[in-house]
Amino acid sequence: MVRGSARAVATVVTPDYWDEACRHLSRRDRVMKKLIPQFGEARLQSRGDAFTTLARSIVGQQISVKAAQSVWERFVAAVGAGSSTRVQPQAVLALDGTALRAAGLSARKAEYLLDLAQHFEGGQVHVRQWQQMDDEAIIEELVAIRGIGRWTAEMFLIFHLMRPDVLPLDDVGLLKGISTNYFSGEPVSRAEARELGDGWSPYRSVATWYIWRSLDPLPVAY
Repeated sequence: MVRGSARAVATVVTPDYWDEACRHLSRRDRVMKKLIPQFGEARLQSRGDAFTTLARSIVGQQISVKAAQSVWERFVAAVGAGSSTRVQPQAVLALDGTALRAAGLSARKAEYLLDLAQHFEGGQVHVRQWQQMDDEAIIEELVAIRGIGRWTAEMFLIFHLMRPDVLPLDDVGLLKGISTNYFSGEPVSRAEARELGDGWSPYRSVATWYIWRSLDPLPVAY
């Protein structure tokens, strides 16, 4: 689960399926029936463009939210994005690894960001076709980029593309939340989480979002 303050200038979008998903989950799941009303009108939100969202996910890997925000701001300044939070692939490619490391990025993350920019500039990701592609096809494209694994791709599907039925079984927060809400704190296996998640379909992303909120009431952003 990734959070950020993301002072974005882009329009914030919320899923049109959210209310129906809440009704569906409340009918089928006793925990969801109690959990969903606790968060009122809060909704999943998507902002920004695909490249910037993925770049931010790479910057934030394995560091705290606060540290990630600091590095991100220096990175944005380095690529000349100014007051806009939108980063262009060609601006990243105009820099070398030394310049990126000076912004606080590790050598590996600098390499990842350059690879991401090359994939976007080279047309190896098909952003305009994503709306017509299924989840697994998009994940396959994304994990071909260095620094992006399945978990990051699933977060992108949930938070950026707002796909309704993603169950990120590699997410520690999801497993912890399922343990807390359904198994009285007992450890939960991936198989048990998958079986429970089957009951949330076709709105597993929505249920996952509420599970995260049960652990951390702050709005989740990506």
